[in-house]
Amino acid sequence: QVQPVESGGGLVQAGSSLRLSCIAAGRSFIGYAVGWFRQAPGSEREFVASISWGGETVLADSVKGRFTISRENAESTVYLQMNSLKPEDTAVYYCARATGGLTTTEAQRYGYWGQGTHVIVAS
Repeated sequence: QVQPVESGGGLVQAGSSLRLSCIAAGRSFIGYAVGWFRQAPGSEREFVASISWGGETVLADSVKGRFTISRENAESTVYLQMNSLKPEDTAVYYCARATGGLTTTEAQRYGYWGQGTHVIVAS
């Protein structure tokens, strides 16, 4: 059973940092790209970052220069390091495993989703 589990969210002040973690049981990230998406209240889910099985990364323009995605394949864990957080980063952040090994920004190319972790950035 592939079930990504996110952690690391919380309430922080603008300008702070958070690191989100996503772990999958049974090393089920092996061979697959993993992505992060977010959904703010009243908004649609949007792409944040993706990392391929080989380590190539893609970031949304809104987070470039502030967020970094990385992975530890041995632990089947993917991280989202978020620096210089802004109030507009407030959202539920979801981790998802792609259906293939390459990066993708399209939500429909992700087959397994976590339950999400809340990030609230106060101004």
